[in-house]
Amino acid sequence: MYKAPNMDLWIGRVDAGSGTISLRWHQCISPWLAKSQQPGIALLGVASDEGVKRNQGRIGAAAGSDEIRRLLANQAYHLKHPAYDAGNLYCERNDLEALQEEQATLVHQILDQGHFPLLLGGGHEIACGSFLGLVRHLNPSRTAAPIGIINFDAHFDLRKAAVPTSGTPFLQIAKHCQAKEIPFRYFCLGVSEVANTQMLFDQADQLEVEYLKDEELSSWKFPQIEEKLTKFLHPCQAIYLSIDLDVLPAETAPGVSAPATRGVPLPELEYLLSFIRSVAQDRLRVADIAEYNPQYDIDGRTAKVAARLCHLLTRSLTRDIL
Repeated sequence: MYKAPNMDLWIGRVDAGSGTISLRWHQCISPWLAKSQQPGIALLGVASDEGVKRNQGRIGAAAGSDEIRRLLANQAYHLKHPAYDAGNLYCERNDLEALQEEQATLVHQILDQGHFPLLLGGGHEIACGSFLGLVRHLNPSRTAAPIGIINFDAHFDLRKAAVPTSGTPFLQIAKHCQAKEIPFRYFCLGVSEVANTQMLFDQADQLEVEYLKDEELSSWKFPQIEEKLTKFLHPCQAIYLSIDLDVLPAETAPGVSAPATRGVPLPELEYLLSFIRSVAQDRLRVADIAEYNPQYDIDGRTAKVAARLCHLLTRSLTRDIL
């Protein structure tokens, strides 16, 4: 179920006397409309943790998107383009399948309007609708260049299950690609060996998934990592980027559905995100931030990280890219 944006969430400090150079997000964001607007960033919340519940995780992520907005509201605004709040999607009657379909339709519409969709979760079931919306926008042929998926995550999210969960979205995407006879191109960074069974590693190998474990994402290995990422990104016509906040150490991101015992430090994550943005440029078309669970957060620590990542993902976008 879709609900229009609650602009009352966008409140914060107002600095006196400095004009446009002292603006914060709450002063710059406006509601997204289902009609023509100047291209910009469109924030869409997916307020669901039905997939987390089905996956036997810690529920509470349904409240995540609005909490990220509250922290983002007071952040300094450095964007070169407009920002819009596109409201929230909610999971009615525990119907996750209908939610993913509705999300895909909205992402498709936002892309068709020329905006960059940045989705806020919510559980990682968010990934399926993000990808399907991009596919519908691009409508790739069987011979078209692949759509690349980059996922920062402690988990592959390739679980086999009778129904969709927060652990199945990339297997759902793989099956969709197979049905449409288009390439499935997936790179997962930050995989925790202790959080994924051998069956999941075997599943990843079977689907030709590229991955790097959390222990491999060290700064001194950046040259090799950059080479792998460049090789992955080079043939792609478009990129979908997903960040599951449980890829970060538990002390950095305690408010997640499944805290990491090790994780990837925030500076390393930020560096790699910046590198991906620099290589992908205008091919990065959709991004989402998943698994924020305010029920388990400490002093808004995880929400602040999520808001910072929103800034990092959008600051280098230009009107030309949009």
